[in-house]
Amino acid sequence: MSYTSPEDRGFGSIAPDRPHAYDPAIQPEYFEGVLARRVMAFAIDAVIIIAPIVLLAIFIFVFGIVTLSLGWMLFPVLGPAFAIWAIWYNAVTLGSPASATLGMRAMNIEMRTWYGAPAYGLLGAVHALAYWISVSVCTPLILLVALFNGRRRQLHDFLVGTVIVNTQSRAAGLRRRTF
Repeated sequence: MSYTSPEDRGFGSIAPDRPHAYDPAIQPEYFEGVLARRVMAFAIDAVIIIAPIVLLAIFIFVFGIVTLSLGWMLFPVLGPAFAIWAIWYNAVTLGSPASATLGMRAMNIEMRTWYGAPAYGLLGAVHALAYWISVSVCTPLILLVALFNGRRRQLHDFLVGTVIVNTQSRAAGLRRRTF
């Protein structure tokens, strides 16, 4: 009996033989300072995501006063509204041509697939879900994974096949600075 690959059986490629697009040994400028910038980008994005929800909560509170507490029955909507808004924000911003959220753009970093392709909307949504689920289930200690690999990938980056790198312009500036 001979072995047939998944491609020969018509299932497509399960594990493509593509090399990683970004090699920290050859291209360290793509990973220099990414972890610190990623934390700052997360803080910026958290404010952008939380601010409208806080405004909605204030509106519901005032609406409840005006309607003699009937409007307060809208408070249970805050949880689903937060989840939908956060997933939509990540899908739209990461699926844009910049492949970065607004916080990531401010910090000159971007998300790419492990083989170098730009991010797309569904990947952005799945990345956000994978992050929140992994942090909720495994505690924030799973974020320490980034300290022990050259590409500075976190656990959810491994799960969805992404890597966060400096933008081309930032990497070019770092490359010029080292020479």
